[in-house]
Amino acid sequence: MLIDNLKDCVKKNYKDIKNPVYVYNKDVIIKTCQHFTEIPYKNKSIHFATMANCNPDFLQIIKQAGLDVFVNSQLHLEEVKNVGFTNSQIIFTASSISKEMMECVYREGIQINLDSLTQLEFWVNKYPDRNIGIRCNIENKFHRPKTGRAGSFIGENSRLGLTEDEINSIKTKEQINGLHIYVGTDIIDIDYFTSFYESLIAISDQFPNLEYLDFGGGFGIDTKNNFDFELYGKKITEIMNRFSAKRNKSIKLILEPGRIIGGEAGFFICKVTDIKFRNGTQYIGVNASSTQFPRPLLYPNESNHPTYLFDKSGNLKNTKEKDTKINGCSTYSRDFLSHKTSLSEAKIDDIIVLGNAGSYCSSMYTEFLGFKKPKEIFI
Repeated sequence: MLIDNLKDCVKKNYKDIKNPVYVYNKDVIIKTCQHFTEIPYKNKSIHFATMANCNPDFLQIIKQAGLDVFVNSQLHLEEVKNVGFTNSQIIFTASSISKEMMECVYREGIQINLDSLTQLEFWVNKYPDRNIGIRCNIENKFHRPKTGRAGSFIGENSRLGLTEDEINSIKTKEQINGLHIYVGTDIIDIDYFTSFYESLIAISDQFPNLEYLDFGGGFGIDTKNNFDFELYGKKITEIMNRFSAKRNKSIKLILEPGRIIGGEAGFFICKVTDIKFRNGTQYIGVNASSTQFPRPLLYPNESNHPTYLFDKSGNLKNTKEKDTKINGCSTYSRDFLSHKTSLSEAKIDDIIVLGNAGSYCSSMYTEFLGFKKPKEIFI
């Protein structure tokens, strides 16, 4: 969102800022969706990871932009169906899946990726008529798995997926029609992605009835460098064309982008209610809590949210900046919305805007401190 648009947004929504509010730019969401739908490889489906944002209006935007959905819970399954996604547009992947949840997915005819040998054994015995995918946790000789703020998604420190030894031990490989991998989070190194994709392909010869490769998500936005969609699209198309030629049929490509779809499109807006100075640092208190904007609470040293200060007329304040912390209005000592930023000197009723707030922000809301979930506005 251009800074001028952000100014207009503050002016238009100032009346709502008596309570904190999320504002999303629909055009930015749609444009990011297009980066994925325009990947040259034809036989593909892009499944938005609904954990990032399951607001019905958000889901309608990505649905109209041509995306499908990926869910990992009963509640999100119900949410996407309420919005109008059909069973064929849904992929279910989770861990420690209950028998009841597997029964639901089977009954609905939804594609599922299983996470363990225990789940696989139950499925092939109970539902021998339905093929399934498996989530793979495989090694890579070129890259050590990255461990980020959200933990380990792959490698020896990850609890997720089937290891290569477990994969080799599977007796019912003919019932597996898809291989799934998730390599990490907030990654912009395309060679890192593709080297793990190639590792997945290297084990695929064991599965004669393979129909799709699901390369998951993890596309980064928390860096100074933008994700290179053009290069990624070129490389992933080359990989899939080569693999399909080897298998003598078109293998479907599945991707599961999450935070990147809406992250940069969203802003969290709140009002300055107090100012203190401690050891040369400006503490700006706002009419919001970290439970309403939870990423800095969950990832205090790693979350990256560009911060802006406006006066109440919507004018950006960019005079001499001070080291600043932004704290919430509860008595909880860890109630911070930003642990380290630089802003001009604030005044009561100024406006704070935090960027990169379109994904894994509103969806992480908690009732812990007794604050209402903020309103969400789409412009």
